Amino acid sequence: MDRRVTFLVYPGFVLLDLSGPLEVLSNAGVISGKPYDLRVASIGGGLVRSTCDLEVATVPLTIEATDTFIVVGGREPPEGAWVSEIANAVRGASARARRTASVCTGAFLLAESGLLDGRAATTHWFYAPKLQARYPALQVDGDRIFTSDNGVWTSAGMSAGIDMTLALVEEDLGKETAQAVARMLVVYYRRPGGQYQFSSLLDFDPGSDRIRKTLSYAREHLAENLSVERLADVANLSARQFGRAFSSSTGMTPAKAVERLRVEAARPLIEEGRLSFDEIGRLVGFTDPDRMAQSFIRIFGHTPQEMRRMARQAPTTAERRTA
Repeated sequence: MDRRVTFLVYPGFVLLDLSGPLEVLSNAGVISGKPYDLRVASIGGGLVRSTCDLEVATVPLTIEATDTFIVVGGREPPEGAWVSEIANAVRGASARARRTASVCTGAFLLAESGLLDGRAATTHWFYAPKLQARYPALQVDGDRIFTSDNGVWTSAGMSAGIDMTLALVEEDLGKETAQAVARMLVVYYRRPGGQYQFSSLLDFDPGSDRIRKTLSYAREHLAENLSVERLADVANLSARQFGRAFSSSTGMTPAKAVERLRVEAARPLIEEGRLSFDEIGRLVGFTDPDRMAQSFIRIFGHTPQEMRRMARQAPTTAERRTA
């Protein structure tokens, strides 16, 4: 039981919601020399078909205790008579687990079981409003990549399950092992739970490859001077041509776009609370804390200090609801 992780799947589960966390845990075991006992279960056992039509062999879900119990998500929130049966199984399995987690729409099954009542939770941003409406006892945050509330973890869509599982590995085996796993899988180590589920780069959605390349360059060099002239060089355009092309593709000036990228990068660092505002400003390219504060007010309507305070208060609110 000490190292056992049990995944629960059902017909129509999303393969990446299972395979991503499985690979994280498998690699963590190899790197640390402390392998996890990984099991994929279903209500009745046997082959279970995923959304991509690939079938996965499963064992029957039993009453045996497990260290970590993870409910895999489906393409859409679960509907139908079968949901109550799964929810009952989730309720029973979670009672025998040290911690319980879900990937993507798996949060709906945790909620149906009652496990999320009074807790903070997340799911895929598209379905977050539906989760909140269906289960008003929850505190749903559709912006977060993952949440952790008193031993119950929930994560957003697909690749966010990898981020959550890296956090589980860090909790079990330490930061160095989690970092090594991220390097092996060629993924970020690790997007903080409070980071947006989707990036400003997706919001911009430039039609031009040159502008897309420039935005990617800007995000990778936020701490540096990102003048129009420098970005124009990346796009291989004159400053005047670049300014016109950028505004046409994104609907905003290069300076405004860089400001949004910097604020987006700063927000999770501010909410985590490990670094000072001066340190965060330098990391993401703000020349002074006042300028960063002005940008936060412009984009979020709150100062960095207010956002850090709200992030610290959120767990307390969830704990009060469970009391």
